[in-house]
Amino acid sequence: MSDIAERLAALRGRISAACRESGRDDSEVELLAVSKTFPAEAVREAYDAGQRAFGESRQQEAAPKIEVLPPDIRWHFIGGLQRNKVRKVVAGFGCIHSVDSLRLAEYLDRVAGDEGKRPQIYLEVNVAGEESKGGFSSDELLSAAESLHEFRHIELLGLMAIPPEAGARGCFARTRELRDLLEARSGLRLPGLSMGMSGDFEEAVKEGSTIVRVGSALFGNRSYPA
Repeated sequence: MSDIAERLAALRGRISAACRESGRDDSEVELLAVSKTFPAEAVREAYDAGQRAFGESRQQEAAPKIEVLPPDIRWHFIGGLQRNKVRKVVAGFGCIHSVDSLRLAEYLDRVAGDEGKRPQIYLEVNVAGEESKGGFSSDELLSAAESLHEFRHIELLGLMAIPPEAGARGCFARTRELRDLLEARSGLRLPGLSMGMSGDFEEAVKEGSTIVRVGSALFGNRSYPA
């Protein structure tokens, strides 16, 4: 068994344990392997160990991986999304986790219609109000509740959050509560919560996360270009 396969098995075990502690079934939580900065060969190792969902943050880095890796991989876009990249991202990714404004969601909906696609999306929220991070504030999101009915070419799954370094679990809990308020106000079913990364995914699972974004705990430390 390769190192990546061993880590993948360990991660799945930790997710299952966190589910048991919180009275959840482990089928409710998906592991998203964040493969950004790692080569296609590393993705292939995880794929061979049974992993099918992978996350990338840069379209231009992901494109050559998507081209050479198996077609049944489910690619998730998790990076900041610029309007000039939307068409290419819609073409290559089935799910987008970083929709941080109503304006971007509206544009995605138009482009997806043009391209004959129906991507799944998460609305990125910033419940801690951190100035360094994007995303809807709680008030902005609730104010947009009625507008969410207008989309025809994107599927709203739920909310995504990146917590502050301190107080992650509280952020996860507030994100879940905000999702519940948004469901009640909009009348939409929003089952998804994209919360938790390598250092805090177990806390996220205990607060209701349905997909955890894990990179370094699976593939190792990243080496970014200078």
